[in-house]
Amino acid sequence: MSVRHLHQADLARRWCLSPRTLERWRWLGQGPRFLKIGGRVAYRLEDIEAYEAAQLRTSSSAVSDARNAA
Repeated sequence: MSVRHLHQADLARRWCLSPRTLERWRWLGQGPRFLKIGGRVAYRLEDIEAYEAAQLRTSSSAVSDARNAA
C-alpha cells in the first residue's frame, strides 16, 4: 500500500488557505498531523482526510455545543 503525502503548498491550495496559516497551526499544535523529515513538512493524505472528517458539522452551533459538553 502506497502512502500519499501533500506538501504545505499542496494542502494550502486544497483548503484555499495561506501556507502561513498552516505554519501557524503547526506552531499552535492545531490542524492535521504532519511529518517533518530533513526540515521539510509533509502531510499524509489519510491524516488530512481524518482531520477533514473531524471538522464536519451539522450547524454552526455544533462547535459551541461540543465545547460546552467538554
